[in-house]
Amino acid sequence: MVWGLLCALLSAVAYGVASVMQAVAAKATPDAGAGVDPRLLLRVLRQWKYVAGLGLDVLGFVAQIAALHVLPLFVVQATQAASLAVTAVAARVFGVRLGAREWAAVVVVCAGLALLGSSAQSEGSEQVGLGFRLALAGAVVVLGLAGIAAGKAGRRVRTPALGLIAGLCFGLVAVAGRIIPSLAPLDLLTDPALYILAVSGGMAMLFYATALQRGSVTTSTAMMVLGETVLPSLIGVVLLGDRTRPGFVVVAVAGFVLAVTAALALARFGEPAPIEQPV
Repeated sequence: MVWGLLCALLSAVAYGVASVMQAVAAKATPDAGAGVDPRLLLRVLRQWKYVAGLGLDVLGFVAQIAALHVLPLFVVQATQAASLAVTAVAARVFGVRLGAREWAAVVVVCAGLALLGSSAQSEGSEQVGLGFRLALAGAVVVLGLAGIAAGKAGRRVRTPALGLIAGLCFGLVAVAGRIIPSLAPLDLLTDPALYILAVSGGMAMLFYATALQRGSVTTSTAMMVLGETVLPSLIGVVLLGDRTRPGFVVVAVAGFVLAVTAALALARFGEPAPIEQPV
């Protein structure tokens, strides 16, 4: 279980640093029009910082999948939300100063993760049937249609909706990664969960990039954090048999609430502003 916690923390660090690099690249990419435009991903890929951030995302993803196979979803997903604390600290490289409130939130995130780590019980990858996989595939279709509709909505609805849908797509990535029983190449290629994971991951990146480019960073990121933590955690507890150590339910709930709430307080660091050069 210890190495699972280390993998979860490694993924949070990788995702957090990647967010800083990708945010600067996304902001420098011109907006081509209204709605959700898949070509946005092609444009940001011309920025080397975005590509480097993707490399860190791959590292974080591998570490996240490894953690999902030994830890409950509520622990791993709360750790992913806590990557905003890493982003906030890393944003200092770009001239963003942290106030007392932000530093306090970073400390609370760490405290919440410590409580979650102490309450977690090692998990196996519980087997689920084809019906569960088909339900996930249906959810991908529903979220894809919802994201397209949200991209055409008014500004007040569009930004929070796209952020929430992106977070739910990231949550599907976590659930699909959790139910993959084997990482052997042949087993992976024949498992529908792999394709659910790939499609939902691509949609999450597109919807979140669109939300960041055309709306409030704080709103987009806060809704994404809620989407990627709460629902997947509930699915893990209700359907996949996630549980805490005996007698540690209250500790786990307190740790989850502290980590996610503090991450929401750091939501503005979902896209840190680049450093301003003195005139």
